[in-house]
Amino acid sequence: MPIFCFPIPTHVWILCCDLKSLIEKLCNAHTHTKHNHSPNQSISPFSISLIFPMLLLSLFFLQKDSEENEPARHPYVVVVAIDFGTTSSGYAYAFTKEPECIHTMRRWEGGDPGVSNQKTPTTILLSPDRKFHSFGYAARDFYHDLDPTESKQWLYLEKFKMKLHTTANLSIDTDLHAANGKKVKALDIFAYSLAFFKEQALKELSDQAGADFDNADVRWVITVPAIWKMPAKQFMREAAYKAGLVSRDNPDQLIIALEPEAASIYCRKLRLHQMVDLGNKTALNGYSPTENVGVGMTQAKEHVRRNRQSRTFLVENVIGELWSELTEGDRYVVVDCGGGTVDLTVHQIRMPEGHLKELYKASGGPYGSIGIDYEFEKLLCKIFGQDFIDQFKIKRPAAWVDLMIAFESRKRAAAPDRSNPLNINLPFSFIDYYKKFRGHSVEHALRKSNVDFVKWSSQGMLRMSPDAMNALFKPTIDHIIQHLTELFERPEVTDIRFLFLVGGFAESPLLQQAVQKMLQGRSRIIIPHDVGLTILKGAVLFGLDPSIIKVRRSPLTYGVGVLNRFVEGKHPPEKMLVKEGTRWCTDVFDMFISTDQSVALGETVKRSYTPAKPSQQVIVIHVYCSEKESVSFITDPGVRKCGTLKLDVSGTESPAARREIQTLMQFGDTEIRAMAVDVATSRSVKASIDFLSQ
Repeated sequence: MPIFCFPIPTHVWILCCDLKSLIEKLCNAHTHTKHNHSPNQSISPFSISLIFPMLLLSLFFLQKDSEENEPARHPYVVVVAIDFGTTSSGYAYAFTKEPECIHTMRRWEGGDPGVSNQKTPTTILLSPDRKFHSFGYAARDFYHDLDPTESKQWLYLEKFKMKLHTTANLSIDTDLHAANGKKVKALDIFAYSLAFFKEQALKELSDQAGADFDNADVRWVITVPAIWKMPAKQFMREAAYKAGLVSRDNPDQLIIALEPEAASIYCRKLRLHQMVDLGNKTALNGYSPTENVGVGMTQAKEHVRRNRQSRTFLVENVIGELWSELTEGDRYVVVDCGGGTVDLTVHQIRMPEGHLKELYKASGGPYGSIGIDYEFEKLLCKIFGQDFIDQFKIKRPAAWVDLMIAFESRKRAAAPDRSNPLNINLPFSFIDYYKKFRGHSVEHALRKSNVDFVKWSSQGMLRMSPDAMNALFKPTIDHIIQHLTELFERPEVTDIRFLFLVGGFAESPLLQQAVQKMLQGRSRIIIPHDVGLTILKGAVLFGLDPSIIKVRRSPLTYGVGVLNRFVEGKHPPEKMLVKEGTRWCTDVFDMFISTDQSVALGETVKRSYTPAKPSQQVIVIHVYCSEKESVSFITDPGVRKCGTLKLDVSGTESPAARREIQTLMQFGDTEIRAMAVDVATSRSVKASIDFLSQ
């Protein structure tokens, strides 16, 4: 008798929980019946014998449904994220079958006193014949050990990522300068760097699997600042193609992740023991709020140090306690303070799924911690002369690297309440070369420089007062605070519950204190314990679920130039064009999307284009952009050509005199995408947007 014919519910987790609960109740009830013989509480063995097959049948269908859906959700075996930073870089990964386990990279060889080696320096060394030699600590140490005359032939580069942000007309042919002054193609350097991480990650995965790991099973994620323009994002993609991470035939194997977005995704998982709350009004871990700055991070660093041997981080499949305080519509800010840039994003919670909506376009600027290095260099120029420093960097490049390494460890010791001086070792070659260059000693230069807050130690060190060190931080921190102040004055940025401070620079007590002072209690300041790995872990989570960010804001206004019918009184007379008796207005800006416009993930802008001639093989349309919200003509001030939309219409010829190519452009992802179809034949047309060929 078919008594168990019923529809299988689709709510897997709820049903599983209900089934488990029901089974437990049935078993308990049956046991209870055996011992107490209470008729009104009993469930007969016959009832259980009927219900159990039903439960097993349900679980079978649920398991089958889960297995069938699994490949659609996770076409890759593992997600590997590369955090390509200005000062340091690293990778992490998670298997799609174990998304709660995030594994960080193997221990790097080398390291600096007082500096964590959870990541490796973003330094690369090419041999004199311009072939890749080494990356990270290995590159730096090998370069350092070269004979000074020999090192001039090698190409050593560091902190080169910012070139992609600062170059006005970035292209495939953009050059970088090595420490010895020689030029090298930027694309080669970035491709070499990504190839290094690919090799390291695949080797580690192969060692775990006990066999060669297939790159086709990897989904790659590369992090970039959210404030980067489209050319810089495309440049990273081109470097990934050249490095062999992915092929042009399968572009979806690579995801470009925005650094503050990645941090935001990870912060959703934070538990109370994994963060420092600077905005807590009560004692935190035994310290009062006034002691939180510095003390909290000292505790965090100790926590990270104790757990450094473990490279696996468990990310629980639950929302962290902090996040559980947020409700529908709540807003928070993520401030990603890196080596090169500071990125700010404003997100809003969307329930019940907990998806994120970007409320204001990503903002920020080149206010990263390397700004402090530049201030130190300016101080050295003031003491020893710009001409000497320029010559020393070229003639003794390895010694200059040594000096900046010594400064880096002391830079990290700067704090608001520090009272004792900070000693910075001067390399012997600096002291020796200065005497040959000037004819007098370094000590003499310090006495004559009128820089009272830097003294000379007979042990061969510069002794900087705490105030002098703090002064080096001031210009960079002032920029950050000014930007934060302006951001919080915007109508979109009100009632902010939390401000998450992430990135390596977020460890600075000086920056923490400045942000606290600026906010004046308007928002709670949350700092994850492992600030340097927050973006890396979040990038892995983003690779596992790229749809977590449902709504983004357009950073610019995008459109193309078109001809419209000329309207007297509306269009300028000088833009009138008469063609076959019809008056047209040239240079009209056809807007795709405006700056700061809200765009949902997957949302498209549709346009139709027609080839000028039936035999035309490629349609090339210039794309223009502007920071202004309202644009009328492509010749308006601030409007510039930023790329080209190419439609390959070869093979789509049709008998119809007029061919219509319908184009769809997506603006809601981290990159702009284009798709096209021939309306007459319904055939797909190859479409691409190029932002690097100006």
